[in-house]
Amino acid sequence: MQFSQPSLFLIDVMETQQEDNQTVPESVDIFQPIEESQILLPEQAQCLAVQALLRMCDVQFTIQQKKNAEQMFPSGELPFIKTDKAIVSEFEPIVDFLASRGKSLSADLSSAQKAELQAYMTLTTNRLYMAKLYISWVVKDNASAISRPRYGSPHKWPLNHILAWSKQAKIYKKLRVSGWTSKTKEQVYDDIHNCCRSLSDRIGDQYYFFLDQVTELDALVYGHLKSMLTTEVDGGELATVVKGYPRLTRFCKRIEDRYFS
Repeated sequence: MQFSQPSLFLIDVMETQQEDNQTVPESVDIFQPIEESQILLPEQAQCLAVQALLRMCDVQFTIQQKKNAEQMFPSGELPFIKTDKAIVSEFEPIVDFLASRGKSLSADLSSAQKAELQAYMTLTTNRLYMAKLYISWVVKDNASAISRPRYGSPHKWPLNHILAWSKQAKIYKKLRVSGWTSKTKEQVYDDIHNCCRSLSDRIGDQYYFFLDQVTELDALVYGHLKSMLTTEVDGGELATVVKGYPRLTRFCKRIEDRYFS
């Protein structure tokens, strides 16, 4: 099998990374799948979280919707951002990238608060993100009616089916290693409820998770909750879960009004 040479896009990225002078980016491009016809629930949550993070950090961005976004970055993880100096994929590496350039939302927190923030970010990812992967790819009705058709939509037959089944196998392996494939759908929803309950208890009647200051946790949680509130996957059952926690729905509305209006 012959492999194509690196794209000009990646060559440009590798060259500019070497020249990076740690400056704060004036603007970035966010690369993601096509919103209307292709993006899936787990990626939508991550993309919304990154958008919220950049808005909170006052970094201008342009969304680049590409049918081959997943193939444009070596890890295949989405979204990824590109500045004139670097390319970074996934939420937490993007957080670290911005922090290294003086754009940290949690810089003023105490050590104990930072440890707590990291714990809740890990909880959110390990529960809500993994649950979205399960619901999208392991629940058969969702996989056959939504995930595989949308994932393969940019391609013609038979490539659309081949790529979609390959993606499903990759996700299934990831979930199996983490012990998620042995769970029932009811157990997965229990995990979602437990996570939402913990987040609701943590925010209480505060504006944000750390009093009146937005942090990276607010961006991450917003992305996950907003995607659950708006998705049609599982017939709106995910939205019903979130709406059962009024503190979280008020939190989403607060972020929406301040950063997305």
